[in-house]
Amino acid sequence: MFIVLIRTIFLYALVILVMRLMGKRQIGELQPYEFVITIMISDLAALPMQDTRLPLILGIIPIVTLLFIKTVLTQLQLKSQAARKFLEGEPSILICKGKINFKALKSQQINLDELMEELRLAGYFDLNEIEYGILENNGQMSFLTYDASSESSSSKENQSQSSSSSGDSSQNSSSKTNSSSSPPANSGTSTINIQGSNSPNKTTSSSSNQRPRLPVIYVLDGHVNKNSLTTSGKNKYWIEAELKKHGINSIKDVLLYMTDTNGKIICQLYDDYEKGCFK
Repeated sequence: MFIVLIRTIFLYALVILVMRLMGKRQIGELQPYEFVITIMISDLAALPMQDTRLPLILGIIPIVTLLFIKTVLTQLQLKSQAARKFLEGEPSILICKGKINFKALKSQQINLDELMEELRLAGYFDLNEIEYGILENNGQMSFLTYDASSESSSSKENQSQSSSSSGDSSQNSSSKTNSSSSPPANSGTSTINIQGSNSPNKTTSSSSNQRPRLPVIYVLDGHVNKNSLTTSGKNKYWIEAELKKHGINSIKDVLLYMTDTNGKIICQLYDDYEKGCFK
């Protein structure tokens, strides 16, 4: 019993040391070869603890060898892009301009339900909000929205315009001091128009503050979602009639048919990705 205790403490300390030398990474951020090495190290450390007949050196040598292999592969990744591409792979574009890349989903063995779940977990319920959806090498998904891309472009324009407007600010300040001495003639009209009951700003704000709806998927990967039809009080004939309105004769040709949070229809065929992203 005492020998088993000593072996357990020693192998535990060895595994902790090896994992520290391998680098600081979370389990979800491990590359495939790093994950394999981690599993092998745990198995090799467990064998001498379970069987006291095995010499302790039979567990130490393979663990140190795996640490050496991992160090060599890491150095190859740092110095060679080809080795990095071979060991880690490349990020895959799953969504481009609101269109789903079905071929990339098949190659990465990801179904549409998992993709929609990742979108919801990231806080995006409308597919039209996504400009790019990328599957990273560590298995996580990152999304770029249209709002984020437009804000970055507008910030660059504002920076370029601020330099040109700085020269005019000195001239405007002198004119403002001269005009401040005399009060405006119609100072109360703007206040009445903004706060009135018939203000157009209030109508637009009320229409824009409508409560969002939960997106409903009616067709997914060429199959009808019967639960969504039943919940919405519709049937298969309704979805077939809706598809015919868009010139679609078969449900098998539809990759996705759903309504977004605003009740708008999102319809994508299997070949729409190539048409939308590779024109």
